[in-house]
Amino acid sequence: MSSYDVIVIGAGPGGYVCAIRCAQLGMKVACVEGRETLGGTCLNVGCIPSKAMLHATHMLHEAEHNFATMGLKGKAPSVDWKQMLSYKEETIAQNTGGIEFLFKKNKVDWIKGWASIPEAGKVQVGDDVHDAKHIVIASGSEASSLPGVEVDEKTVVTSTGALALNKIPKKLIVIGAGVIGLELGSVYSRLGAEVEVIEFLDAITPGMDAEIARQFQRMLTKQGLKFTLGAAVQGVAVKGNKATVTYKLRKDDSEHQMTADTVLVATGRKPYTDGLGLDALGIEMSERGQIKTDSKYATNIAGIYAIGDTIAGPMLAHKAEDEGMAVAEGIAGQHPHVNYGVIPGVIYTHPEVANVGETEETLKEQGRAYKVGKFPFMGNARAKANFAGEGFVKILADKETDRILGAHIIGPMAGDLIHEICVAMEFGAAAEDLARTCHAHPTYSEAVREAALACGDGAIHA
Repeated sequence: MSSYDVIVIGAGPGGYVCAIRCAQLGMKVACVEGRETLGGTCLNVGCIPSKAMLHATHMLHEAEHNFATMGLKGKAPSVDWKQMLSYKEETIAQNTGGIEFLFKKNKVDWIKGWASIPEAGKVQVGDDVHDAKHIVIASGSEASSLPGVEVDEKTVVTSTGALALNKIPKKLIVIGAGVIGLELGSVYSRLGAEVEVIEFLDAITPGMDAEIARQFQRMLTKQGLKFTLGAAVQGVAVKGNKATVTYKLRKDDSEHQMTADTVLVATGRKPYTDGLGLDALGIEMSERGQIKTDSKYATNIAGIYAIGDTIAGPMLAHKAEDEGMAVAEGIAGQHPHVNYGVIPGVIYTHPEVANVGETEETLKEQGRAYKVGKFPFMGNARAKANFAGEGFVKILADKETDRILGAHIIGPMAGDLIHEICVAMEFGAAAEDLARTCHAHPTYSEAVREAALACGDGAIHA
């Protein structure tokens, strides 16, 4: 039996960051992980491999559509699918290996296996029981499906199977027009697959600023993706190597069918807490299967905490990381704080889509007076030179105080550009503060400044 100050269950972004931060603060730490590699869903079968595939297929798209215009002549490259998957696996290995190195550097013990909590202060892995003053549950989430849809990870797949298909499908049906579905739909569309997206709601990317969502759908349609909105999937039947999706249109209850080589079920994720023994412990859970915690991430059982996808809030790796650091610092006696109003979201399609803070819809619901500053990337010299002139930056500011309330970007490097606005919001900045900050020329970030200027007297280049 080993004794630790903290045992973290799960080595995803929330768990491994929490473990390292605890170690930095002088605690004796172990992290329990049953996978063969560290990094959780994100590094192994989620964020990182999908970004590798998005990057590879974007390069293919550039070669096919823009190289010749730049004077780069020659035949566009053919796709070696096995090599592309090999590149993806190497990217995973580099990142997961990096976490293992950080554990050794910070003297975090990796206990290999699947954990359960037989009682407060104890973590069991296999036949071994370890003592811990504090236990942090960071066991993450798993893909959720729909009634009548059986996933086999071959013909009917989640994001995990979609990242490891034996071949590129001729036709792919994506159930769910959220982040995962649209990113992976983009990957296969660029590789030549016919991609059809079926969404229950009447708009894509639920919760996104409506103007951005409309523009985003137009762009994706232009790229070849097809959308069936307002459709309730009834089931998926597999026969041979084909899958047939049956759905009803909500507007008239009419039933339809669609057949494809592969069906990607991208209908969200749910907390993964199986096998931990939470019921026997008496840990309070929500109706959605999330662990209930207080402002310090403590459960109702003393000494047991939970973070990341297992608790309420957006299922984002960076949200989990912030919570992992916060719970570590709280255990150490510090007074951390996570500002949930300034957690960015990014979709890594091309163009990228990023957001932070309020949308126009949420501000209207709250009855708040606001103003809008917008600037199109077609007015940005760098974007035009790089075939990236589609999209715009949109900043929402308080009508009276000019304080930035939210921002939405669809365009080149949106996922990086959003952070300038995040920092501004964290410090309570006004749009004028952004507008009066010198931005290097020519950069994409000038579009952010121009949108901030548009909140005042007006943008210069629009």
